[in-house]
Amino acid sequence: MRFSPQFLDELKARLPVSEVVGKRVALKKSGREWKGLSPFNKEKTASFFVNDQKGAWFDFSSGKNGNIFDFLMETEGVSFPEAVERLAAMAGVALPTYSKDEVAREEKRKTLHEVMEIAAKFFEATLQSRAGAKARGYLADRRLEPATQLKFRIGYAPAERFALKEYLGKQNVSVEDMVETGLLIGGEDIPVPYDRFRDRVMFPITDFRGRIIAFGGRALDPEAPAKYLNSPETPLFHKGHNLYNGAATRQAVHDGAKLVVVEGYVDVIAMVTAGYPAAVAPLGTALTEEQLGLIWKMADEPILCFDGDKAGRRAAYRALDMALPRLAPGKSVQFALLPEGQDPDDLYRSGGREAVAEVLGGARSLAEMLWTRETEASALDTPERRAALEARIKEIIRGIGDETVRRYYNDDFMARLRHLMAPKFDARPAAARYGNNPGRRQGGGGWQNSARGRNPGNDPLPPPSARLTGSSIVRGHFSSVPAREALLLLTVINHPWLLENHAEELSQLDLVSPEADRVRRAVLDAGAGEHFSRDPQDAERLRSAIVKQGADLARLEATITHKSDWPTRPGTAADDVAQWWTHLVTLHHKKRTLNKELKDAEHALGEEPTDANLAWLRDVQARLSALDGFEAQIEGFGASSGRAAGVV
Repeated sequence: MRFSPQFLDELKARLPVSEVVGKRVALKKSGREWKGLSPFNKEKTASFFVNDQKGAWFDFSSGKNGNIFDFLMETEGVSFPEAVERLAAMAGVALPTYSKDEVAREEKRKTLHEVMEIAAKFFEATLQSRAGAKARGYLADRRLEPATQLKFRIGYAPAERFALKEYLGKQNVSVEDMVETGLLIGGEDIPVPYDRFRDRVMFPITDFRGRIIAFGGRALDPEAPAKYLNSPETPLFHKGHNLYNGAATRQAVHDGAKLVVVEGYVDVIAMVTAGYPAAVAPLGTALTEEQLGLIWKMADEPILCFDGDKAGRRAAYRALDMALPRLAPGKSVQFALLPEGQDPDDLYRSGGREAVAEVLGGARSLAEMLWTRETEASALDTPERRAALEARIKEIIRGIGDETVRRYYNDDFMARLRHLMAPKFDARPAAARYGNNPGRRQGGGGWQNSARGRNPGNDPLPPPSARLTGSSIVRGHFSSVPAREALLLLTVINHPWLLENHAEELSQLDLVSPEADRVRRAVLDAGAGEHFSRDPQDAERLRSAIVKQGADLARLEATITHKSDWPTRPGTAADDVAQWWTHLVTLHHKKRTLNKELKDAEHALGEEPTDANLAWLRDVQARLSALDGFEAQIEGFGASSGRAAGVV
């Protein structure tokens, strides 16, 4: 529905921005403006400003800004027409009138919406009746609990040819409307229209305003021609322009949930049950451009979750090709591939929430998926094949519409190519590489010169990485917890005032060491209900409480061996400690993500020992090694503690 500029200007004139915003944000007068706490981010200092003269609001914590319509769309997750309707009601202004034809079409749509609602209630009631026993059994086998059935309004279409038609007729619904909504199959060659959906579990499909516009039906008869049957195109329903669970997902994303795209209705329900409420699915087709546009309106980097078989990988690559030309700064997609032979519903039923979280946590960027596809396609053992790979990648990147994104993709992929073509480290035993000539042995591994295929005798071996020297193989399995986990815990122990704002963050850290987890639990137990200041005596009080619970802090403190770890120690200025904590948490999350990718790469190389999988493994190992050697490099870091930037 279109609104004239004059009508929109009238609403702006009648509704000061402060009045609209003030219904959600507590505002205080500040000179010519109003200010308050951001509705988009948690904060203690107001960074949200409203200027009625300019008719605008500004949120400096998130970078968002706009007018009264933008505010409702951002905070309520509604579309522009819905925002206009709500503001018109708030201003006491009638919506514009339209031509007779437009009014007639709108009234017809309202009637059809009512028909779909009546049909949904019929299907719901039938599911709970004696006729729905078989359907309830199917849902029980799929572990779709009664509460879930109610939440998604799941129903059952009986097997009789005219059951729905007769029921709707008793509700004074015309056969014409039944056919127009797609509930009946009719036509010139069909003298008596009959029910489209028979003996099927029914999933209502809504628009983004929550109104039922179509149905998806899952056949209970294994011999049925179509396992899933969707409503046809109707005045209400255009399958390429809608998403299953779209209305609920829009609100969930607005509330902070991660958006996940799966392939089917039951997969969506499994994701929601697993704790991912922002889950959607296309409607009987592969993801369309219009659907991707709807998804990007809700989230900048959704996760596309595909089955782990060959068909799922092909679907992922089709989505990649569709998204690539439309990438924009901040707008992309991630890919999560399920274990082979499992869909999200199978995964949730077999492994629970943890299995789903692990798959989504290992989601790969579009760039990673593109690189994998192009490098796994063929061998790269000749200059000509490598040149073909480079030409192919350049051609693909040229298809990216946004100039800035295209430039960064080009830089990234040229760096990957250089890394792939670089001399490779030979990890074979020396005897395998040099035969029985002791004079040519260089230890357990060496670099192969790309021109001569051997390690020159005077080339030193690369030094062991930080990961190797810190591993349990070298230092002993029980010698210490991982260094970064120990630093995180010691930072909180020596600066317990961090618990006031970061206790929940600490509780959710993924720790691999059982000992670190025990200390973490001791810290949280000792800090529960306590208030800690920056007084050193408070740190001693927390330390004493932890030790009483059996925590061995000496083992943790043995990890502070590097000068750059100074912010962990007592006496560091609060500003430096806060930056250090953020730095450690960020590195920790990156390390866990890379470790998961490392497992995937090792598994892939074991299954298919190709050059592409070997390059992937080395790339992950290189990023892990770089991360292990990474130290805090924050502008101005250390100044509060009397240390110049870069001085440790």
